[in-house]
Amino acid sequence: MPPLHNLHLITSDGFPDYALLDSGLGRKLERFGKIVVDRPEPQALWQPKLGKSEWAKANAVFSASGEDDEKGKWRIDKPVPDAWPVRLALPRSPKSDNAKGGTHGVTMLCKLAGLWHLGLFPEQEPHWRWMLDHLASVKGETPRVLNLFGYTGAASLLAAEAGAEVTHVDASKKAIQWGKENQEASKLGAAKIRWLLDDAAKFAARDVRRGKTYHMIIVDPPKFGRGPEGEIWDLFQNLPALLGDLAKLLAPQNAAMVLTIYAIRASSLAFDQLMRERLHGRSGEFDSGELAIRSGAGPLVPTSLFVRWKQNA
Repeated sequence: MPPLHNLHLITSDGFPDYALLDSGLGRKLERFGKIVVDRPEPQALWQPKLGKSEWAKANAVFSASGEDDEKGKWRIDKPVPDAWPVRLALPRSPKSDNAKGGTHGVTMLCKLAGLWHLGLFPEQEPHWRWMLDHLASVKGETPRVLNLFGYTGAASLLAAEAGAEVTHVDASKKAIQWGKENQEASKLGAAKIRWLLDDAAKFAARDVRRGKTYHMIIVDPPKFGRGPEGEIWDLFQNLPALLGDLAKLLAPQNAAMVLTIYAIRASSLAFDQLMRERLHGRSGEFDSGELAIRSGAGPLVPTSLFVRWKQNA
């Protein structure tokens, strides 16, 4: 295997429609569009920088149930719409034929839909810019993108808006419908996106047999999950085989892949070495580490691990 690169930190300062306002004592205070929310953040071990009066301005507060931050309920302190728009506006890559056009822009509809997730993971913004930069470098054919565990489709919509043909796969019917609503809100009705309700591992295996390839593969698996027909997903048991199939789905030229892991008690080093094993023989550059989002008032908040690979030019 090639020698390991130094693991490093990628950070985001947010974007005009999103800001991490503060964090601490196991919580984070964020603004999504015009709505401010107070949510759990177990890794925010420090003291908040803003006073209680600022935190009290939140429209909604999520209270976790017991030790599980994924379970609980929202307390609405100020009016919150059933859904509200958050605009993602990212600069076009200098490599783009439309670089003078200014920005890529899509609209995501955020919701307090039961869990503490709002339908958007803003810390992914550096990965979205990396993806768009790579897609702009694909010349001579329409870029093909595979987004597995695609959730509500931020990456899929940004890729489609940039001119790519996108295959979006998720096991949640609710997430697929939410993604289609985001497509309508973004006025991208004519964009080339296939929204597929499917098990990610089964889909990838079928695509290998069909001889499909993609210029960009985005993989954002949960720790545990179930497919639409009850298929069981376990990150540590099932990811190696999935990555083996995805290595076969990378296009012969102009290929790239990004893997994001939100699992706690995991190491970016472990996933770096797994990706290197599965992509053995492919000439390219690896980039691995942690993803974090920056608060103007306080420390960086770590959010996930990542491994990125891009084929050498």
